[in-house]
Amino acid sequence: MTTDFTVAETLDRIAAEQPLINCVTNAVTVNDVANVTLYWGGLPVMSDDAREVDDMVAGAQGCLLNMGTVSEDGEEAMLTAGRAANEHDVPLVVDPVGVGATPTRDRVAERLVTDLDPTVVKGNYGEISALAGGDAEVRGVESVGDYADVAESAVSLARETGAVVVASGETDVVATDSAAYEVESGDPMLGTVVGTGCMLGVTLATFAGALDDAATAALAGTLAFGVAGEAAADGEFGDYQGPASYRVAFLDAVAGLDGVEHPDPDARLTRVLDA
Repeated sequence: MTTDFTVAETLDRIAAEQPLINCVTNAVTVNDVANVTLYWGGLPVMSDDAREVDDMVAGAQGCLLNMGTVSEDGEEAMLTAGRAANEHDVPLVVDPVGVGATPTRDRVAERLVTDLDPTVVKGNYGEISALAGGDAEVRGVESVGDYADVAESAVSLARETGAVVVASGETDVVATDSAAYEVESGDPMLGTVVGTGCMLGVTLATFAGALDDAATAALAGTLAFGVAGEAAADGEFGDYQGPASYRVAFLDAVAGLDGVEHPDPDARLTRVLDA
């Protein structure tokens, strides 16, 4: 895993590549997911029809599978899209929303990470712990409880799936099969807005669609997302009165992050586990 990047360099790369990102995502946050893709510099398409999604993914540079509003048809669409991504070497991000909450979600999530070959698996602390086979408390789609061993769970899941794993929480963790980093970025206001986890998922797909290395894309995307959250909370994109207006400021921060002073990654990334 390398930290040899800057946020500015990764944003420039996305702007140059304009990666097309196909999202099979949930109905609750689909508009925010599309807009965040566009604001990072990617091109969003939300094809989720099994009749065409394989063709759409074949021409894309990234693919997001988000099981937030899982359905029988949606499960098949995700699997079809994921197989196309694997066949055409398109980076694939799996967001197993709510795994650990119901047997149905457990089964669907297990299919997405075993039947497919994901590039990145992104979830909150509870979801990553549950998918790794550990103890987890997930209520609906929210992670509750204490996860002191989340870095170990993330590395374990990375070994099991071959993917880079991102565990989002108060301090985000990015892990491969041999190491884990804590990413010190973000603001508590991000947790007051429904859908920021979904937006992080498509951020990772967008960065992976433009960068050659999956671990670098995961680190850079997670850091950039958090820095946008900080900039919005600091009022750099206008005053906000609460969660609703903060959401607007955050979206503006993503769109305008190239005009914000970016931190040195080495100051925000801490290697916490060597496995």
